[in-house]
Amino acid sequence: MAYDDTERPEPTCSGVPSCAADPAASDWPELPAPLRARLAEIAGTALGGLPPGDVPTPLRRFARFTPAKRARLGGQVLVARLQQDTAFRAAVVAWWAENRPGELELPEPATTRPAGDPPVPPGGPGASTGDTGAAEAAGPSGRPAAQHAAASPVDGSAPAAEAASVADPLPAPVDKLDAAAVALLTADPLAHRRVAEVGQTADLANLRAERDEALAKVDKLTAELERARAELVEERERARALVGERETEYQQMRRRVSDQGARLRAALDARTELEEEVARLRGGVDDELARSRAETAAERERGDRERRRADAAAGQVAAARQAAREARRGDEVRLELLLDTVSGAISGLRRELDVGAGGPRPADLVAGTGDRGTGARVAAPVDGLAALDALLTVPSVHLIVDGYNVSKTGYPDLPLADQRSRLVAQLGALGARTGAEITVVFDGAAVIAAPVRGSRGVRVLFSDAGVIADDVVRDLVAAEPAGRPLLVATSDQEIVRSVRRRGAHTVASAVLLRRLGG
Repeated sequence: MAYDDTERPEPTCSGVPSCAADPAASDWPELPAPLRARLAEIAGTALGGLPPGDVPTPLRRFARFTPAKRARLGGQVLVARLQQDTAFRAAVVAWWAENRPGELELPEPATTRPAGDPPVPPGGPGASTGDTGAAEAAGPSGRPAAQHAAASPVDGSAPAAEAASVADPLPAPVDKLDAAAVALLTADPLAHRRVAEVGQTADLANLRAERDEALAKVDKLTAELERARAELVEERERARALVGERETEYQQMRRRVSDQGARLRAALDARTELEEEVARLRGGVDDELARSRAETAAERERGDRERRRADAAAGQVAAARQAAREARRGDEVRLELLLDTVSGAISGLRRELDVGAGGPRPADLVAGTGDRGTGARVAAPVDGLAALDALLTVPSVHLIVDGYNVSKTGYPDLPLADQRSRLVAQLGALGARTGAEITVVFDGAAVIAAPVRGSRGVRVLFSDAGVIADDVVRDLVAAEPAGRPLLVATSDQEIVRSVRRRGAHTVASAVLLRRLGG
């Protein structure tokens, strides 16, 4: 049910200070921060135990929290509700009186004394009368007089009571913060004084903290001053010692300068004597010098003649070497022509004897000899082992192998390094049997280090970074002279088409692997 301050009956507060509406109770002074926190804690503790009907609507969302969380999150709302809502304030006081009795009570006030009488100290004559002082301090309901006065105010009585209590000292509570909170909740006439006392206590604590901080700073500055004085004394002692050392060094330097002056004068006298000796000897040296110069000129002329003779001999040796190189080069050319003639004769004999009729003829492998009306002849593919063997026996044949295309076709389960090693070894054996020139090309992007030359005469090439092996194969075919028999081993159809247009024969990877035994 919705909360309504005008229609909800006020809670019963039997046995606790009166909860009756008091227009003056909501006129609270400005509360110090510790007092506001204590009021929020009191209201937050009681909020969880109040009946739902006694909880104002704005505070119901805090009821499901723990008391500490209520005070932390809803502290301002709780304090504002305590100040504005007399019924809620009375319900909080009643809950504390019922569930935690004795925790929210004002201290017993001193017995009222007539004006002009001296104050009776605690434990004096009033204390020896037994319960008489307590009975006089209690109201009609048996509660303490301060609580009875807050619960049963008469028009104009609260201000009069507060004015009358100005001259009397406040009873010393166990906790001034709790006493001020209870005074506000029970509308005690001395509430303003207790709140002011809490504020004074807080201000005094702040002043004491500031004083302690200032004293700490003074102590720190004093320590720093003493340390600076000690450092100053130490620096002065060090300066005195340094001045003494410098004075000693100065005296030593003066003695050294004096000694050096004496040595310098002795050296000058010795130099004068030596100059006289040199002048005496110079007369005989001039003749010796002239004779030595003449001998030097003669030796220099003789050296020039020997140098010219050596240069002429070096020219003759160079000419002889050049003639020997040219003669050797001519012999090599004649030998090469002889070998070509013998190779041509062997090729002619093979054609005459019809050797290797199942494969292409050597003349068929020469690029540019066919004429179909459209340009250069496109070389035919090698489909079988017989044609492959016949082509490998052609003189000067060059076998170019697309490395990974062949190795991944024959043994794809092996690592790339093992594939390269196995293929190069098999190609080396093939080259040893046929005498063909063999070049194998691998992609070099993932290879850290590679041998410059393969085993048993197989040339191993790796493509540079950013270049694929297919382009290297095409460049090798393009670099060969026209007419040389070329054989490219690959199953890549793009490479097959491009190299066949340049006159190279192609063989599938599977056919080559059959010949290699892989």
